[in-house]
Amino acid sequence: MSKNKLKLHGFNNLTKTLSFNIYDIVYARSSSDEKKYIEYIDEMYNADRLTQILTDVSDIIGANVLNIAHQDYDPQGASVTILISEEPVVSEQLSNKEEPGPLPDSVVAHLDKSHITVHTYPESHPENGLSTFRADIDVATCGRISPLKALNYLIHSFESDIVTMDYRVRGFTRDVDGHKLFIDHDINSIQNYIADDTKDLFQMVDVNVYQENIFHTKMVRKDIDLDNYLFGSIKNDYSESELRHIGRILNQEMSEIFYGRNLTEGLGLGLE
Repeated sequence: MSKNKLKLHGFNNLTKTLSFNIYDIVYARSSSDEKKYIEYIDEMYNADRLTQILTDVSDIIGANVLNIAHQDYDPQGASVTILISEEPVVSEQLSNKEEPGPLPDSVVAHLDKSHITVHTYPESHPENGLSTFRADIDVATCGRISPLKALNYLIHSFESDIVTMDYRVRGFTRDVDGHKLFIDHDINSIQNYIADDTKDLFQMVDVNVYQENIFHTKMVRKDIDLDNYLFGSIKNDYSESELRHIGRILNQEMSEIFYGRNLTEGLGLGLE
């Protein structure tokens, strides 16, 4: 399908949606450190910072920003919604080829009736010192280009321990002979849009329903240095038995988020 240029009757009416969720997990030794972590996340990913990230995404896929609504919440969290529209393009610059999209460089795309949204959800465990930050991002485009071109940049914009991604194509468009087209580009995995050096850092699983144009990929970090997961402290502050305990509960937390269910054991991540 991607080898020959499609000749359509009218505008491309396909809607392509990328839902992208990231999780960042830390261990905070005290209630004070727990509070400081939530404050850090609220500052690091406040509405202004999220607006900049989504504006960069708009630049990557070549969209005009029509309207921005953003809000910081009390006690925590933030949301941003950006309405975007197409801008004039040269058709040869449009591509749905299965390959990683750019980091913030100049790429031109075709969009209309489209939006980008992000919502953040900081939270903490009531007993064991674990705190989690989740960001949910939706990029919906109407037309030829796929929002998957923004994926590579989004992964690098957040501190990602676990990533879940859903890509789906809805609606239909018609060629000049009136035949319906329910997808206008070849795709067999979201992973093909992620750079190799990023994929090397994660364990990855696909669950795809090709006949329904639904593609799902989830990722969890393979090797974890505990020093990167101790908020407000370092490994030298703990005994060996304490470090083993922290490693177990982090492994359990990440395993349960990755599999989407409560487990009796973790999946054996490379905690160091």
